Amino acid sequence: MSDIQTRFSLAGQKAVLTGASRGIGAAIAEVLAEAGAELVLSGRDEDALAETLAAVESAGGRGHAVSADLTTPEGARALGRRALEILGSVDILVNNAGVAHVAPFTELTQEQWDATLAVNLTAPFALTQEIVPGMVAQGHGKIINIASQTGVIAADDHAAYAASKGGLVSLTKVLAGELGRHNIQVNAVCPTVILTPMGETVWGPPEKGDPMKAKIPLGRFGQPVEVADLVLYLAAPASDFMTGATVMLDGGYTAM
Repeated sequence: MSDIQTRFSLAGQKAVLTGASRGIGAAIAEVLAEAGAELVLSGRDEDALAETLAAVESAGGRGHAVSADLTTPEGARALGRRALEILGSVDILVNNAGVAHVAPFTELTQEQWDATLAVNLTAPFALTQEIVPGMVAQGHGKIINIASQTGVIAADDHAAYAASKGGLVSLTKVLAGELGRHNIQVNAVCPTVILTPMGETVWGPPEKGDPMKAKIPLGRFGQPVEVADLVLYLAAPASDFMTGATVMLDGGYTAM
């Protein structure tokens, strides 16, 4: 195996991925599996999760589907304990699961606020807290948090979502500082609009999508595999000197 193949290989690595049922999560699952990782895949939709698992196995990978409810801290912690039971140890954690309640601030309900922060911020906190002691004990680990462009810059009607993703970016930086001494790298990915099936539904109509694309220098939205490829880099040995980074995957939107 050539040196570059080694630097981007996940052979022998064990990973936990949340929000693996569809969209970005499903793409991440396939890419990490193709790179050689054994995966615990979590999600709430068991049928969709089974489809992701089948795709992982078709790619020659090994996976385990675990239904998880990340709306409560205990649900996230239970996932962490179950993943450790299955894998024995965890080398890579990808906090990808997320929800969005889009509404003007004055119309956003307390229930929507609480539900958004529960899945997007509290669940990564609780799950990571379950996984980190094992990473510390083994002397290495990779934690990748899927945040959002909206966690860095403002977007109308996204108060809860932006607050949760901004909090995830800040949590990433704190963890990078605290865990670096244990050879654990922690980074955040902040995508712009990604054309998942949900993204296609929301942003596909020209009257909605064209004004947004006009703000992106590359003139288009992202594809799920482009997020997955970045996650692979952050999970692989190639990124061992990279930690605490907030990586904008936005076609240049925030450069303008």
